[in-house]
Amino acid sequence: MTEDLNTRVENAAKGITPQTKPDERRRFLGSLRERVLVRMNNTEIKQPKLTSTFLEHFADYRGYAILINGNLDDDFLNQVETKCSQYDIPFTLVNNETARLGAEDTAILVVAKTAINKNRVEIGQVYPPEMPKIALGQAQTKKTSFWQRLFHGGR
Repeated sequence: MTEDLNTRVENAAKGITPQTKPDERRRFLGSLRERVLVRMNNTEIKQPKLTSTFLEHFADYRGYAILINGNLDDDFLNQVETKCSQYDIPFTLVNNETARLGAEDTAILVVAKTAINKNRVEIGQVYPPEMPKIALGQAQTKKTSFWQRLFHGGR
């Protein structure tokens, strides 16, 4: 207990403040998971369907801020910056140690100022792809009743 107190006093004297949830902050570009509305990783931003889905839903991001991994491709960065200016959404380019380029590392986040605690934040979960309409039409076949099959031979 006294070691912890001594460490805290020394850190306070040096101007070092402890950071809450450092691993979570590294994963979410300095933010916390509880504030995330939508997340895309570095693999997902290379998939045209997912990037177009993200860009199509910009009206949903009003009242939020966008954190962008500053090491991303310039083309996608330009598209997101343009959309942010169109919809008057604040954005921040993150260029510190949290902006990594691994496949599962965060590329872009839509975040709130306070906790919103959404269970599903991945782009594919927030905006799932639509079911093909052809498959739905083929799945619906006319069912015959028991009596029709019995007396009409299943016609």
